[in-house]
Amino acid sequence: MLNLSHKKLMVYTTAIEITKEIYDLTRNLPEGERYGLSSQLRRAAVSVCSNLAEGAGRISKTEKKRFFEISRSSLVEIDTQIEICRITGYFESSQLLKLEKLMNATFAMLSKLISNLS
Repeated sequence: MLNLSHKKLMVYTTAIEITKEIYDLTRNLPEGERYGLSSQLRRAAVSVCSNLAEGAGRISKTEKKRFFEISRSSLVEIDTQIEICRITGYFESSQLLKLEKLMNATFAMLSKLISNLS
């Protein structure tokens, strides 16, 4: 694997942890959600990490900012889908405490990165 600078960022570390949590949680979703919420959640989690990494690799501040914004938007997408899972009874609030903490921290760090590029 490449030894790149984005892997040293705390925001990347928390985004990776979010992805692991999402994969762990979605293993418990019903079979009927394999191509629905499970797939959506997993793709959004991977998008947070991927766009963060891609943005960190860009030279232009404008490009960096755009990829970081996409990463943050994917985080908001996860939040919405997790809420749907919670209200439909797929997840209990107690199962989501670690994920909630990671998501809030990641959102704040991404917002700071974006703000610093403005």
